[in-house]
Amino acid sequence: MPQAGFDYFALTQVSGAPVDKNHPQYEHYRNNIPLFPNEAVYVYSFQQNKLLYAAGWENTMGYKDDEITMHIILQATDPTHAPFAFELNNKAVQFLLKPREDLDQYSYSFEGRKIHKDGSLVPMSIHIRVFSTKHNHVDEVIGRFQVNHSLRFGKVLRYGAYGPFKNEFEEILNKELFQYSAISAKEKEALSLVAKGLSFKEIGDHLGITLSAVEKRILPLYKRFDVKGLPHLISFAYENFILP
Repeated sequence: MPQAGFDYFALTQVSGAPVDKNHPQYEHYRNNIPLFPNEAVYVYSFQQNKLLYAAGWENTMGYKDDEITMHIILQATDPTHAPFAFELNNKAVQFLLKPREDLDQYSYSFEGRKIHKDGSLVPMSIHIRVFSTKHNHVDEVIGRFQVNHSLRFGKVLRYGAYGPFKNEFEEILNKELFQYSAISAKEKEALSLVAKGLSFKEIGDHLGITLSAVEKRILPLYKRFDVKGLPHLISFAYENFILP
């Protein structure tokens, strides 16, 4: 649950009603959206303000598909991960609800523990993407929650942002999530190359970016994780399962 006084914007943008299995769109999605083992999925329409489809929730989080709601999905989060997850959802939803072209190419992902109906914690890889748009506005989003017991969590949570203006999207998230111990997919990519012994220049050449861009991905991590230099940063990354 959000802490008292926390403005959970994403929660205010969705209905708390469960899916209607008699709705014609439910049957359409049931026949056309694949469901993988140990996975739960939902489709939510912002324009209709309703949950259109839900599947796999009883096997993953203990809720029947016609019992799960967006409020449960958003709030049933391990308290140690909740502030980060709530803020990530807030900023991502605020970004996606602004009209823009190519919205259907945007998505974001993160790893965390959700709370099962029985109170146990379920490690999950979570991916949210825009599923459909109307007139440059988001209509539907699809969320996939994959149970992944191989995930290990330290002090740092991992997330990624994707889309045509990925840098803008990720910079917004980075700015707001700086207060949390989190690392983006782009930062983790550069850090993994540092750990392999590449210089910043070599990393830039490998990724096709400038030296300055590499520095912007690595140097802010010193302050964020309270480390004193590259060796300390690399050891911190291994200790907290950022790097395998």
